Amino acid sequence: MRTNVPGGLRVVAVRADGTRVAEARLGHGEHPDVVLGAAGWLVDTPVFATVVDDGALELGYRVRELDGIRPRDGVVPRDAGVGDDEVGEPYQRVAAYAVVTSGRGLLLTQFNSQTHVSGDWGLPGGGLDDGESPVEGVHREVWEETGQRIELGELLTVQSQHWVGRAPSGTLEDFHAVRIVYAATCPEPAEVVIHDVGGTTSDARWVPFDRIGDYPLSSSWRRLAALHELAARPGS
Repeated sequence: MRTNVPGGLRVVAVRADGTRVAEARLGHGEHPDVVLGAAGWLVDTPVFATVVDDGALELGYRVRELDGIRPRDGVVPRDAGVGDDEVGEPYQRVAAYAVVTSGRGLLLTQFNSQTHVSGDWGLPGGGLDDGESPVEGVHREVWEETGQRIELGELLTVQSQHWVGRAPSGTLEDFHAVRIVYAATCPEPAEVVIHDVGGTTSDARWVPFDRIGDYPLSSSWRRLAALHELAARPGS
């Protein structure tokens, strides 16, 4: 399996008092809720994403005992034009993003034609480099895509999405996206500068909270609760 985290992913169940009660490898295409559910735990919220000494990236979740039906994996969707008998190259990509706010609004970036969502908007961030922690990665990516220096807040969510589709290169991929999303503030918001020339960002802007709905977000960000909450702020 191709991956940008050679040490692999591990999910960790943590009680409210901080006690670790379970851990398991997160394999290709697996969802943390399903993996921890199989161990008898119901996920409440993510609490950390940390690279540990053995090189693994641990995703920690506050949990409580599961009393009911265990979560199960659903059918893996396929992009239009991909046949049921076609086999893609397994690729697990871990990326870190930030919901960056300031007195100027929300920081958004626009995808260019190197992606399948050209023209859509999303959060600044991107794939981790080899050995890079999510915190290091999100600071680097925000600077490369927007030129802003940020202060990280809480870990908001970890998205796990699995599908089969074609990369912009035309390669058929069995793709597992793991997106680690933080809250962040920018104490000194500046005019946007895209340093990552040749990357996947065509534009970046500070968007007033009452204008967030004017920007077409990619599907992964349209369902992010934190963005809906910002758009619904009093006065927005």
